Amino acid sequence: MAIVSTDVRQRTIQKDVSLTGVGLHTGKNVILTFKPAKENTGFVFQRIDLEGTPKIEADANYVTNTQRGTCLEKNGVVIQTSEHVLAALVGLDIDNVIIELNQSEPPIMDGSSKFFVEALEKAGIEEQEAFREEYEVTDIISYTDEESGSEILVMPSKEYQITTMVDFGTKVLGTQNATLNQISDFKKSISNSRTFSFLHEIEMLLENGLIKGGDLNNAIVYVDKPLSTETMEKLRAAFKKDSIAVKPNGILDNLTLHHPNEAARHKLLDVIGDLALVGTRIRGKVIANKPGHFINTQFAKKLSKLIRNERRNNVPNIDINQTPLMDVTQIMDMLPHRQPFLLIDKVFELSDSHVIALKNVSINEEFFKGHFPGAPVMPGVLIVEAMAQTGGVLVLNTVPDPENYLTFFMKMDKVKFKQKVVPGDTLIFKCSLITPIRRGICHMQGYAYANGKLCAEAELMAQISKVK
Repeated sequence: MAIVSTDVRQRTIQKDVSLTGVGLHTGKNVILTFKPAKENTGFVFQRIDLEGTPKIEADANYVTNTQRGTCLEKNGVVIQTSEHVLAALVGLDIDNVIIELNQSEPPIMDGSSKFFVEALEKAGIEEQEAFREEYEVTDIISYTDEESGSEILVMPSKEYQITTMVDFGTKVLGTQNATLNQISDFKKSISNSRTFSFLHEIEMLLENGLIKGGDLNNAIVYVDKPLSTETMEKLRAAFKKDSIAVKPNGILDNLTLHHPNEAARHKLLDVIGDLALVGTRIRGKVIANKPGHFINTQFAKKLSKLIRNERRNNVPNIDINQTPLMDVTQIMDMLPHRQPFLLIDKVFELSDSHVIALKNVSINEEFFKGHFPGAPVMPGVLIVEAMAQTGGVLVLNTVPDPENYLTFFMKMDKVKFKQKVVPGDTLIFKCSLITPIRRGICHMQGYAYANGKLCAEAELMAQISKVK
């Protein structure tokens, strides 16, 4: 598995757009507003009805309840039934959006993602400067729920694909499968697939007051038991209908299926929405057997943890004994630095968007004479400086005469030091562009690794300036 930078730009919407409706479980009227968001924001819910308008990131680690939808909670603030909204955002290939709500639950609309998709398209979608990252799956990763027999896995694939298989052991629904081979087909093939339930579940929810915003227009109800006159009357009153009947295909009337396998397609929609909580795009094929919100979000938590570990330990795979792309003499032809302040020895990779360099840390370094001579440790600021010099190679590679330019720091952000660097260590630096180089300004993410482990990281911004 690996976190890979792509040449695909991140995307957001062009303007605010709102929908109004009723929350399925709360029965309360709600206004949902999609708002543009900055690069690398991701999907963030915001409760404007609460003091301080608190935000909850769409993060699997905030999942607290999956009984009747995916519920997120952070610092006591709750978002219910998040999955249909998130599926619409992923299905339209959007990266960054604020989802503003004046209640705890998005409107159920017709029980699908269709109306969210339409609203987002109405708002317009635009590219941003930053490039998108993806989690490239290279081995099979799986999760099984022994109690339910549900299983979900992801395997290598060139793009994000999903297959769902559902079997509830009932004649009325039977066994159904659905597949999405490319995310661009979401709108046409999946987005209008509505949520569904069985009659016995509807009865239980109604008796316990847990489905206050439902009607026969936002849920397919499969009749899996004999329908008594008493039950018919309860349903007619609950859904405010003059009459209720069962269609020949075993569902309550007032609805026509959009697809013969609409149940499996809606489960696929739920998988997309729940796996949006991973927070990183997935490049792999997901296969879900009997999926549900519990197993979906448990799998999302597992992937999220793997990705965090991958980010920490994503050591560049280079052979340090091979002939480098640039040796120290060639580096000095490009960079103005000289000993003792030239802090990189070799460059192994150099592209338009990334660079990998190396420094062998010797006890003879000048800074060890004064920095804890009895217990020599490389100063953290010099690790960052070496990282910046690595980035300098990246940015100076864009001009035909790098010897006539100097590189100056503009900004350092999110600097973290993870472990000590001592004499004898080999430091490997990797810098990747966060946004394209514009007007000589370079914004990049830098990592430093020692002994196969991440020892420092930082976001760096620098500008090249021609020597007068």
